[in-house]
Amino acid sequence: MPTRRAPENSPELKALLLDVAAERSLEGLLSLIVRRVAAMEHVALCRVWLIDRGDVCATCRLREECPDQSRCLHLVASAGRSEVDRSDVWDRLDGRFMRFPLGVRKIGHVAATGDAVVVWDTSQEMKWVADPAWAERESIRGLAAQPLVFRGEVIGVFAVFMRSVVEVDELIWYRMLADHVAAAIVNARAFAEIDRLKRRLEIENAYLREEVASEGAFGEMVGSSAALRNTTRQIEVVADTGASVLITGESGTGKELVAREIHRRSGRRDGPMIKVNCAAIPRDLYESEFFGHVEGAFSGAVRDRAGRFEAADGGTLFLDEVGEIPIELQSKLLRVLQEGTFERVGEARTRESDVRVVAATNRDLRAEVDAGRFREDLYYRLNVFPIEVAPLRQRREDIPELAHCFLEATCQRLNRPMLRLTKATVEELLRYGWPGNVRELQNVIERGVITSTGRSLVVALPAADERATEAAEESEPERVLTAAEMRERERENIVRALEVSGGRVSGAGGAAALLGMRPSTLSSRMKALRLRRVIR
Repeated sequence: MPTRRAPENSPELKALLLDVAAERSLEGLLSLIVRRVAAMEHVALCRVWLIDRGDVCATCRLREECPDQSRCLHLVASAGRSEVDRSDVWDRLDGRFMRFPLGVRKIGHVAATGDAVVVWDTSQEMKWVADPAWAERESIRGLAAQPLVFRGEVIGVFAVFMRSVVEVDELIWYRMLADHVAAAIVNARAFAEIDRLKRRLEIENAYLREEVASEGAFGEMVGSSAALRNTTRQIEVVADTGASVLITGESGTGKELVAREIHRRSGRRDGPMIKVNCAAIPRDLYESEFFGHVEGAFSGAVRDRAGRFEAADGGTLFLDEVGEIPIELQSKLLRVLQEGTFERVGEARTRESDVRVVAATNRDLRAEVDAGRFREDLYYRLNVFPIEVAPLRQRREDIPELAHCFLEATCQRLNRPMLRLTKATVEELLRYGWPGNVRELQNVIERGVITSTGRSLVVALPAADERATEAAEESEPERVLTAAEMRERERENIVRALEVSGGRVSGAGGAAALLGMRPSTLSSRMKALRLRRVIR
């Protein structure tokens, strides 16, 4: 039998207590405890089990003995070595005793009662040994199993199997060590939660900075028209249900504002709202953008990156322009919406994400389904509660109030004196057809604030004047244009916008702003129409 040093004089145990107090990582802490204790000359095996939810109940070897399959002991750390075969290292966590039901056998008894179990000498108390042949073969003589207790709650079990009988003085040390270990485990879990929340905040802040940099928000929902009241009623009905919502409407109508209002009125209001502009993602980066990637997953993946589903966990994910997702990638999106699980690109670990999905599109998704460009099952998954946002021409009574709000906000943001919104200007705004909807109105007001030299706002509306717009609305429908004619008209309109903007695509007064579309969308259309900028 090995000779052993008295615990009270053991520098190994004293150093271990100090190291336990200094370790912040749970994984590092557990490894430290079992390795250092198992390295003592009389110790054969050291293990730690922690109480957690039941997870492998269907295949657990002790299922028949388990009184409650909701919780059990999980083996989380193990260290030791065979005396018979020195190559046999006992550090596996998937063996026979990877799970212990609470109250079952000696380890389960410790967890259920909070009482320590000590087998002073196995030769006298072999009934406590689950595998007598192993104990005989490895010369196991003693066992000390201590509960890990923090503030009166048992969180796990710390067990030491010895090749010598248990002595009273070392038992006192193991009780002391178990108390230190329990507190250290709780602290390590707290540090891990702090790190998780810190990473979560970093992810959210990164995405929010992107949103602030890329979006000109419309502000609060403004107006009192019947169309807007109908939209508000629909928001009130669906906001707190958690159902998926599909927001439809023309570009520039404020679909994102509706999505934000749904989130604000929902039970997830304290969680993040993360936006994905599906039209702006390169085809080969969809998976990374949605699900994240690990370092080295592909060229350019220089570090781990969380995806939008991970960032939106506990909140709302807004899929803008969802109709732009390539059909071959829609099945992967459908899977995470149905199952709530995903894997980062290049990683085998399955992650979970609890998100509420709100999608928006200016396309007719039903027609896209019929044409084979959008999956029918994904369409039904998104279209649980549809909300159609009316174009500005159908809610003209909201134009004066919207114009005033935009004027006030723009003057403040640009540090300009507040300009007057005259009755003549309001009437001019009311007569215009607003093909770019609320976004176009916002751009017109902003451009007017920049160019106005007096005390009143002066706006410059596109030359396709109001009378022509009104006449077109009142007249019989024009003949149907061919696809070639539509492309030519679009080409002419873009050329004119470029001429008016001096060849600038983006920025205030740029062609994209004049056309009521994003610069990236305009650049794509110019490329498709083989248009170069007509003016530098």
